[in-house]
Amino acid sequence: MSENSQSLSCVMIPVSDRQLLLPNVSIAEVVDFTSTDAGTNTPDWLVGYLDWRGLTLPVISYDAANGNALTVPGDNRGRIIILNTIGPHHQSTPFMAMVTQGIPSQARLTQDQIRQLEGEAGPADLMQVDVDGEPAWIPNLEYLESLTTELRH
Repeated sequence: MSENSQSLSCVMIPVSDRQLLLPNVSIAEVVDFTSTDAGTNTPDWLVGYLDWRGLTLPVISYDAANGNALTVPGDNRGRIIILNTIGPHHQSTPFMAMVTQGIPSQARLTQDQIRQLEGEAGPADLMQVDVDGEPAWIPNLEYLESLTTELRH
C-alpha cells in the first residue's frame, strides 16, 4: 500500500446468507447475544430488546428486515452490534442494535479493494460490493433506523 493511499477501518458482519460491510465508526460496541422475547404483535424483524448502558434498544434481525426469515443465532455464535444512528431522529434515538450470526471481523480496506456490483437488493440493502473477490452488502442504515423509530411512535 502506498503512503498516499487512504484506507478505512471496516467491519465484516456475518448474517444468515451474507456478510455486511460497515465502517468501524458506525459501531459503538459488540456484545454477546442474549435471547430475549420480542413479545406479541411485534414486527417480524424484531428479535427482542437489549438493555445497554441505561437504554432499552430494539434488536433488529437484518435478515427479517430484508424480507427473509428471522434467524436467531445458535449458542456462542451470535453477537449483537450496537450501531450509532445517523438519521433525523439521532437525538432521541442515538443507537440501534442488530443481531449477527457470528463474530464480526475487522478489515482495513482501500478504495481499490471495493467495487460495486449489480444485483438484487432488498429494502435493508444499500448496495452489493465485491471486497477482494468476496461479495458483501452495505446495509441501508437509514432504513433500519426508520424501523426502530416506528416502534417508538
